[in-house]
Amino acid sequence: MVDLHYSDSDLAALYDAVCPRAERSDFDFYLPFIMAAPAVLDLGCGTGALLREARQAGHAGRLCGLDPAAGMIAQAQRHASIEWVQGDLGSAGFRHEFDLIVMTGHAFQAVVEDEEIRALLGHVRAALAAEGRFAFETRNPAAREWEGWDRQYAAEVEDSAGRPVTMACRVETPFDGRTVSFTQTFTNPAWAEPRVSWSTLRFLDADALAAFLAEAGLAVEAQFGDWDRSPVTERSPEIITVTRPA
Repeated sequence: MVDLHYSDSDLAALYDAVCPRAERSDFDFYLPFIMAAPAVLDLGCGTGALLREARQAGHAGRLCGLDPAAGMIAQAQRHASIEWVQGDLGSAGFRHEFDLIVMTGHAFQAVVEDEEIRALLGHVRAALAAEGRFAFETRNPAAREWEGWDRQYAAEVEDSAGRPVTMACRVETPFDGRTVSFTQTFTNPAWAEPRVSWSTLRFLDADALAAFLAEAGLAVEAQFGDWDRSPVTERSPEIITVTRPA
């Protein structure tokens, strides 16, 4: 089930304000890969901000954004120069079509169960061209980032009418060796009651991630521990991975 944060049209409309471009170091990392690839799929594209930036920067090839969330795709579809698809990668039926697939915003972690991860990576492998690349990131569980989410995700933004929307984050189920579950509560004076989005994220260390990738026929080409391309260490905040078909 898609989290309310992404399916609800009002909350989706706030996403780019909640995650402003100035704070998206991941965009700076992924954009050079996108600009160098003739055909690109953004898997879990959200509002489409990354592909829009690539198009505005002069990318003249195929840019396709796919997301299961109706609220997010509705935001993305306001920009007609890019191909937008609502759904999942398995049902999309792409076969060896993309020189690059990216999965940003920690969307990979929303795939929770082992069989779901295997299925996703299998579909990625099928959608990649022979010399294609799959680039994505997942938070390093050793960094225990969830311990600061109540502070990190406490914010106030304005909706399209200029009304304040406050956000609060609460970890509901602490890390159990696999997942963390949390809620994000959004409060707007125009709403009858706050809107609460429940989420569960999967955390994989580098070894477990490597095993899933190898099983799917994807070889690790490069791996970084942060957006500055520093190496992965025990306390790196990220595990940023670039793969190719094995």
